[in-house]
Amino acid sequence: MAESLHIAVLMGGWSAEREVSLMSGNGIADALESLGHRVSRVDMDRVVAVTLAGLKPDLVFNALHGTPGEDGTVQGMLDLMGIPYTHSGLVTSVIAIDKQLTKQALVPHGLPMPGGRMVRSEDLYAGDPLPRPYVLKPVNEGSSVGVAIVTAEGNYGNPIGRDVRGPWQEFDELLAEPFIRGRELTTAVLGDQALGVTELKPKNGFYDYDAKYTDGLTEHVFPADIPDDVADACKRIALEAHRLLGCKGASRADFRWDDEQGPDGLFLLEVNTQPGMTPLSLVPEQARHLGIGYEALVQKIVDEALADAGTRA
Repeated sequence: MAESLHIAVLMGGWSAEREVSLMSGNGIADALESLGHRVSRVDMDRVVAVTLAGLKPDLVFNALHGTPGEDGTVQGMLDLMGIPYTHSGLVTSVIAIDKQLTKQALVPHGLPMPGGRMVRSEDLYAGDPLPRPYVLKPVNEGSSVGVAIVTAEGNYGNPIGRDVRGPWQEFDELLAEPFIRGRELTTAVLGDQALGVTELKPKNGFYDYDAKYTDGLTEHVFPADIPDDVADACKRIALEAHRLLGCKGASRADFRWDDEQGPDGLFLLEVNTQPGMTPLSLVPEQARHLGIGYEALVQKIVDEALADAGTRA
């Protein structure tokens, strides 16, 4: 039995991923309580620093998704307060949540990522920034929030209609990337180990927010039925990205693989520093297949956070 701690589980907040964070946080809190820890469940709000100062936890388990829990804001607050916390630190969080900064950090080291560029949403109404098909996505949202695939058939108009619903109505700037045909793969990293490769087969053709978090909308195939060299490449790239970005605890690397091109068709899309911990989430699922149950996974993340806090003290 690990040492009993007072752990504040930080969840909820006001990002587009609030409901997923609450599911993750409550699952984590239940696991911590079953492990014998004293748990305070904290729904993120604007006076969370006051709440945490009053609670005086030994550790914060960061179960937030999106801003401000995944972008360095909460990490900076906790650093100032001197409270240890799980998952990645301030600098890593700032870089990894920004898809363009992530490319700038990883591509020079040889990690394959799609090309593309930032575009003003206003300019999309005059013409396409890339040949169709291409993908438009916010630079710093997770869970496929605000992703649009612009096809040759003109599914959003040609040019994109100003009055058509899409991320251009919510964000001033978007990242435009070439659309990579093929298959959706993901690899979880826990500490210094890449856990495996899952293929995601959404029933509606796109692994969007609903497909990720609605039971029955996506088939998870683990281990993915892919060639060994592609699986090995996923694990190598995911682990290297985790190390280069300085990730802590668990991370998850998402890929697209054009299976007509073999290993050369594999592209890293993004690295998630606050991966989901819901019943449908991929990190717990991969860990479970390797014999690491949910409670053990949560304890491993806690242990790494405490060890990291000890080295920084």
